[in-house]
Amino acid sequence: MTSTTREPGPGSVTPRVQRLGSLDIAYDDRVLQPRPWTVAQSRWAADLLADAAPGPVLELCTGAGHIGLLAIHGNQRRLVAVDASPIACEYARANAASAGLADRVEVRNALLHEALAPGELFPVIIADPPWVPSARTVDHPEDPRLAIDGGEDGLAIARGCLEVAAAHLEPDGVLLLQLGNASQAAAVADVADGLGLVVEEVRQPSPTGVVVLVRRVSRPA
Repeated sequence: MTSTTREPGPGSVTPRVQRLGSLDIAYDDRVLQPRPWTVAQSRWAADLLADAAPGPVLELCTGAGHIGLLAIHGNQRRLVAVDASPIACEYARANAASAGLADRVEVRNALLHEALAPGELFPVIIADPPWVPSARTVDHPEDPRLAIDGGEDGLAIARGCLEVAAAHLEPDGVLLLQLGNASQAAAVADVADGLGLVVEEVRQPSPTGVVVLVRRVSRPA
């Protein structure tokens, strides 16, 4: 991992640039610093895309955009990237452009449940929601609170991601959901079950995070 600085970016704040996988990703203190371990989530998504049905990829809570961008960098998929932060969206667009992917990436600055039209379906969804419990955000003063605050139990936004996945996954489509630990992964399994989704696998690429594979098995009545 390397980090450098470049000319002022969105909002005239001088960004840092971090090498992640094959891409240089720009961000600043208003956006969550990309974690190198999350490249594993991108690689898993890319592997799934090799056998997935045709169609674009959806990334929820995209931040600076590196996870979704890396997932489509080695293929011809399109990406719809969603984030509630306008600054994060600016960086996601800039990073897509610097990676030569701007023509395949659409960034939407919107809340989860307002970002998609009825009938928009995706074979693979990537979700990187805030998962730190609200009371523990003080332990991470270097991170923007909006980017890490997952509510009382850390799962408020993750539940929203599951709801979006239930409504917008193709039949047999999959969601790769990033969470903080195995306990959170176990907690979302019950939520998924009530939405016609099933947790199939949990991987822990880092001591500080897990990635959960969730599959759509049926649409809730």
